[in-house]
Amino acid sequence: MKFFERFVSTKFTNLASLIQQKLPQFIQLTRINRPIGIFLLFWPTVTSLWIASEGLPEVLLLIIFSLGTILMRSAGCCINDFADYGIDGKVRRTQERPIVLKKLSRREALGCFIFLSSISFSLLLFTNLETILLSFLAVLVIVIYPFMKRYTNLPQIVLGVAFSWGILMAFTSTLGNIPSIAYLLFIANVLWTVAYDTQYAMVDREYDLEVGVKSTAILFGDSDRIMIGILQIGFILTFILVAVYLQFSIIFYSSIFIASLLFLYQQYLIKDRLPDLCFRAFLNNNWVGAIIFLGTVSSYI
Repeated sequence: MKFFERFVSTKFTNLASLIQQKLPQFIQLTRINRPIGIFLLFWPTVTSLWIASEGLPEVLLLIIFSLGTILMRSAGCCINDFADYGIDGKVRRTQERPIVLKKLSRREALGCFIFLSSISFSLLLFTNLETILLSFLAVLVIVIYPFMKRYTNLPQIVLGVAFSWGILMAFTSTLGNIPSIAYLLFIANVLWTVAYDTQYAMVDREYDLEVGVKSTAILFGDSDRIMIGILQIGFILTFILVAVYLQFSIIFYSSIFIASLLFLYQQYLIKDRLPDLCFRAFLNNNWVGAIIFLGTVSSYI
């Protein structure tokens, strides 16, 4: 009995020590310490949940989608680093990632992806069949995305689809179907995602050109600011259609106006294509998502 107790105690101590040693690396791998990606995924998802429920979302669904946003964005980072292990070491911004420094293995990153995805899937068991079926496609898109930058200059579109899938799931979990307004929100979010991820890609453009990674920042070239502007205008116009369709109040149009001002500010930041300012423009999109969400909530009060 004492031998068994010592054995269990030793194993528990070793496990606790391993977790303590590896935890900072998994935090860095999942980017929990850099939550901008969580916010950019959270705002459109919760906005859609609000619209699907006409301003009265179920508390359970709010919890499921909030936790799911954190889990799946973190899982996406794991599979991204798994795929980019041979690239990240050649890009200044990603040279300190744990797989590059061999503080975590690719196998551990893949295991973390499976673990987080499994927890997220278990949450969806409290929704309905339509939402569960959509989740399989969501995981497929998330897995495909990091490999697209090797084959196409449009990986940002795949990311846009991945970051917009929660919109469709918000409607199926609430209504059991996908109405036309959901597709408008989906299109708006894809346009927005391509715009801000192009800003993000502008940060690494010179390194991506050297290693052969493809992106919309490279595809657009000197027309990058114009193309980002067109995408941002498309986002604004689509949300005006959403407002008209839903007969939203003037408050929502005010939020669209503020979002437009934020886009103008982002255009100012990226005018000289300086990496640090392009990254600031990317981060600024958190406020775009937040103001659209607040405008949505206010329209149902």
